[in-house]
Amino acid sequence: MSATATMESSDALDWSRIRVLGEESESFLQGQLTQDLSIVDEQGRWSLLLRPDSAVLTTCFIQRVAEGFELLVPREVSDVALSRLRRFHLRVKCTLELDDALSGPISTVGELVRATWPGVNEFQAELTPQSYGARIVADTVSFTKGCYTGQELVARLDARAASVPWRFVHASGPSVSIVDEVLRSKGPAGPHGVTTAINEDGRVSCLGFAHRTLLDANYLATFPDVLVGPAG
Repeated sequence: MSATATMESSDALDWSRIRVLGEESESFLQGQLTQDLSIVDEQGRWSLLLRPDSAVLTTCFIQRVAEGFELLVPREVSDVALSRLRRFHLRVKCTLELDDALSGPISTVGELVRATWPGVNEFQAELTPQSYGARIVADTVSFTKGCYTGQELVARLDARAASVPWRFVHASGPSVSIVDEVLRSKGPAGPHGVTTAINEDGRVSCLGFAHRTLLDANYLATFPDVLVGPAG
């Protein structure tokens, strides 16, 4: 999993909208999303949509509308996200509709990297929410609302304060290849390396993954041209 070239900071992010409408829209989504739908209003909140094995399929931005909810998801994964929801859409009094959104909560690749927020490239790692960091878990996951698809492992990791092996990181350095080499320099085979990169102020600013053992200050001090830290 490595970005082979930098992207332009101004490159647009495309979003799609999944409309979940009907009298049972809230109860249906409570069983599918990590966020507590009872606290979602028209201003919106972030959530995660998980695979049954608890790996993150995508983030989504949820807003309450008159007859239910709208979920803004990256367009590249919108069909997969809709298919995932339809898998559990059985004898439920709500409808699911997909169309393109004119805009989304994050507009460009540059905004995504500066916000250190995971996008489509990062979801390909198929990691659990805790791998993306405490900030992202706090913004997207409810541990009090009850069960949802993929919830078991997420709750177990939280209850045991487990230290997940792979960490979502932000890094900067002179080139993508050098940053990628550093991110891959510790740990076993796995989803480490650069996932998204932009040019910024003569350096590259990157999102990616590293093994937890990489985030040792003494070890990172041996790479003075590369800065690495937790992204979430």
